[in-house]
Amino acid sequence: MIIKETTLNGVLLFYPDVHRDNRGYFFESYNERDFNLYTEQNNKYEPIKFVQENVSFSEYGVLRGLHMQKSPMQQGKLVRVLKGKVFDVVVDCRRKSKTYGKHFSILLSASNKISMYIPEGFAHGFLVRSGNGAIFQYKCTNYYSPKDEIGYMWNDKNLNIEWPATPIDISEKDKHNVKFLIYKKYK
Repeated sequence: MIIKETTLNGVLLFYPDVHRDNRGYFFESYNERDFNLYTEQNNKYEPIKFVQENVSFSEYGVLRGLHMQKSPMQQGKLVRVLKGKVFDVVVDCRRKSKTYGKHFSILLSASNKISMYIPEGFAHGFLVRSGNGAIFQYKCTNYYSPKDEIGYMWNDKNLNIEWPATPIDISEKDKHNVKFLIYKKYK
């Protein structure tokens, strides 16, 4: 497995070694030992432990997000697409971060098999781009806590995310997400 860093500190991409033959394919979608070895060698990340795994199905044009949980129930997530493809976005919400308010986006799909690790302190959302919908899987480092959940508007001008298309369907809850406030850093 190849692990690559992104433009946002802590957000990692996992490119699996896919073993194919005439029967199909096999790959490790996650290996705790490899991840923790990577973190030790780079002295940047804490070892992680996943406590909950979720799977969702969404039709074409559905946008979910941008979601996160506030402290003390923050979640790190390892996300991937099992069927279809999504335009996936993460936003750095860590006020002390050099990339605070910045975002990273990538096309995740069942065919490219890329997984993305999103650490605590990031909002996350995705837009389904495949005609038959998408099945999305995410492992979480903390349990879901509705009272600690927060959502940011997908089209907030402060975030300046260039979505590849206008969403067709957004949940009622996500239509009432809040604007992302950019806190200016003073010297």
